[in-house]
Amino acid sequence: QVQLVESGGGLVQPGGSQRLSCAASGIIFSIYTMGWYRQAPGKERELVAQITNTGRTNYANSVKGRFTISRDNAKNTVFLQMNSLKPEDTAFYYCNALFDVEPRHDYWGQGTQVTVSS
Repeated sequence: QVQLVESGGGLVQPGGSQRLSCAASGIIFSIYTMGWYRQAPGKERELVAQITNTGRTNYANSVKGRFTISRDNAKNTVFLQMNSLKPEDTAFYYCNALFDVEPRHDYWGQGTQVTVSS
């Protein structure tokens, strides 16, 4: 059974930092592209950051220079370090594991809430 379990969400003040973690089980973690998505109330889910199995990263323009995605294949975990947080970063953050070749498929975590507010 595949599980992606996010942790690290919560309330943080504007300008603060937070680190999200996503622990994966039930998949060969090292061959998946791992990503973080977010969804704010009334908005569509959007890609925040991705890291391929070779370590190549991709970021949404809105988080470039502030967020860093990384992975630890030995621990089957992907991280999202978020710095200089803004109120508009408030959203539910989801972990995604993507197998980007045929048979293409992906898995989602349950998500974790990040609230940026004073």
